[in-house]
Amino acid sequence: MKILVLAKRVLDTANTNLKMDPIRGTLIKEGVPSILNPDDANALEAALAIKDEDPETTITILTMGAPAAKYMIRECLAMGADEAYFLTDDAFGGADTYSTSATLAYAAKKIGDFDLILAGRQSIVGDTAQVGPQVAQRLGLPLVTYAQNIKIKDGKALVERQLEDGYEVIEAPLPCLITAVGELNTPRYMTAGGILAAYEKEIITWGCSEIEIDAGICGLVGSPTRVVRSFAPELKGSGEMLEGSPQAMAETLISKLHEKHVI
Repeated sequence: MKILVLAKRVLDTANTNLKMDPIRGTLIKEGVPSILNPDDANALEAALAIKDEDPETTITILTMGAPAAKYMIRECLAMGADEAYFLTDDAFGGADTYSTSATLAYAAKKIGDFDLILAGRQSIVGDTAQVGPQVAQRLGLPLVTYAQNIKIKDGKALVERQLEDGYEVIEAPLPCLITAVGELNTPRYMTAGGILAAYEKEIITWGCSEIEIDAGICGLVGSPTRVVRSFAPELKGSGEMLEGSPQAMAETLISKLHEKHVI
């Protein structure tokens, strides 16, 4: 079985150094580490779990990004992926989900011969959840999103698709594309041996010419989305905790509401 995993390098949004430039309206990236997108890590772990059951499985990582993304790709290889393709080209810069999915789809077609594509539900930077479904549409593949459990058997994928109040079970023929949520699994750690092996594996680097895509549909040029303004929401005032007996707290609350002319 051959599995293709779509992975993305993202800024660690939990890092306290991540701030917004108030003048330019852009993120200040200096001093903020990059990580493997969490949902993509769940997708990779799902592929590794399938490989645990079927050692003949091969796992291929497909990433698009700046040269620094190679460190994240090595992490994926250290976790257990077998090979990696890295799409990096000046023409790919500034891509929205539309042009990103086009670039990934062209690369996936060139790689070819896959039985399953796994991707994260969404990135923690954009939160659009659009790239996976768009890639499936461009490749003409069945799509199952929000997977919280995946079983592969008899050429089919049996997926529990997460809903707000439960889940539904969907059966999809292979090849298909499935997007993973965090509840699907807990990604494994890299091993010392895996890290050493990762640096012995080749990362195949492709640009526009290698995947035979028109630069006019890539990157910023091929992106119909235009960001007018980015801004951080205004912080709300801090809350106040009341102390004392229930009666005392009630009296204090009523007094403060009177002061603010709420009652």
